[in-house]
Amino acid sequence: MIHLSKSAAAEITRIKLSRQKPDSFLRLRVQQGGCSGLFYSLELEFIPKDQKSSNQKADLYFNVEGISLVIDNQSYTYLNGTKLDYSEDLMGGGFRFQNPHAAKTCRCGLSFEIDK
Repeated sequence: MIHLSKSAAAEITRIKLSRQKPDSFLRLRVQQGGCSGLFYSLELEFIPKDQKSSNQKADLYFNVEGISLVIDNQSYTYLNGTKLDYSEDLMGGGFRFQNPHAAKTCRCGLSFEIDK
């Protein structure tokens, strides 16, 4: 399960509305690369209902804090139990990941490595 803070859900909703994509899903994925070997990727994606049912083996669908999430099976192995928060500081705002599978993270907070 993925956990979203109320502030993360509010920011995702704000982004969806500002990009005129209120019915889109938030695709959360882990990809190879970044400073520590793996990095998080967030993007808005429209998924038609007929495509959603045909992709059920490849993707997992969640509704958390009113946000529709889609995560591919491979990424979910790295993300299960992750908490996504959003906060603002003097340097600006950003999403923060608290991933129980991350053994080490980069200063940017978007790149991580897992125990081998």
